[in-house]
Amino acid sequence: MPSPKIIWVRSDHLPSYDERKKIVSSALEAGYVQIVIRDEDAELKRLGRFDALVIKGSSISLDGEKVGEVVQIRSNDDLSRASALMGKVDSVLIEAKDWKVIPLENLIAHFQGSNTKLMATASSPEEAKLFFETLEVGVAGVAIEPSSPSKLIGFHVIHSDHMPRVDLTKAVVSRIAPAGVGDRVCLDTCSLLKVGEGMLVGSQSACLFLVSSESLESEYVASRPFRVNAGAVHAYALMPTGKTRYLSEIKSGDEVLAIDSEGKCRTVVIGRSKIERRPLLLLEAKAGERKFSTILQNAETIRMCTPNGPVSISDLKVGQEVLVRLEEGGRHFGQAISETITEL
Repeated sequence: MPSPKIIWVRSDHLPSYDERKKIVSSALEAGYVQIVIRDEDAELKRLGRFDALVIKGSSISLDGEKVGEVVQIRSNDDLSRASALMGKVDSVLIEAKDWKVIPLENLIAHFQGSNTKLMATASSPEEAKLFFETLEVGVAGVAIEPSSPSKLIGFHVIHSDHMPRVDLTKAVVSRIAPAGVGDRVCLDTCSLLKVGEGMLVGSQSACLFLVSSESLESEYVASRPFRVNAGAVHAYALMPTGKTRYLSEIKSGDEVLAIDSEGKCRTVVIGRSKIERRPLLLLEAKAGERKFSTILQNAETIRMCTPNGPVSISDLKVGQEVLVRLEEGGRHFGQAISETITEL
């Protein structure tokens, strides 16, 4: 799964301190946490908690440590200078008054697969969209230059549209059985999740099951649309970075990935994680010739996402299809690796 696109908000391009202050304040209100400020505008850090990327000359620093370089593109020599920075800094921020797609394609191709992130300065949502889609993979992120606080709204839509989709497939339920009593994790997010939106969770990293949020009312319990009763403490969950984490590790303030039945993703923040001893249920499903499983709380409020919508595990039958994400290889500390690993 590719990493989500990065968005920085630039305030340093505006001439007056008051204008720059308004941009920083509006960016914080809109949920942006990586904001570019001038070296002399350190006072703006007091407006809230955010990653203040400080520009001094062509150098970009964070907490006093250099993390990037700004390169203005005016000629082929500038393109060569930008390319030479690959592997030497975390990020290279490209800016140009007259963008041409071909030079950007060359830079994207050059930086692809490297540890240096290629960023591009965008002055409009349309420009940002072009940069995200050039050569299909696009730049790692954009540094937007809003002319006023109201211009930030359009860029937020662009950011949401470019969360990478998750490829979901169908697996056929082969077994449902009580699994005794154990510790399960209930994740309460700071967002209202839609019907059919949930989290990818599973006992094997090669197959993660789409567990639905509690967005539907039941006969006995009101809906809790902010909640995903995710499963047992040992299970993996897919994160916005593309890595997995154990459910037991997730805590208040962490960002997790919410996915709907079409594979559309968004990042949500955990408000509370509850670990409680509950009766458990083993759900086993077959994808191709392989069998996979996950362990959930044995309660009718837990629903699995299926091609026909969420279905309670109390109503789920052997032979029904559920939505899963499959991957090859294995995981090491949550990172996907090309290695033969068997998890049963």
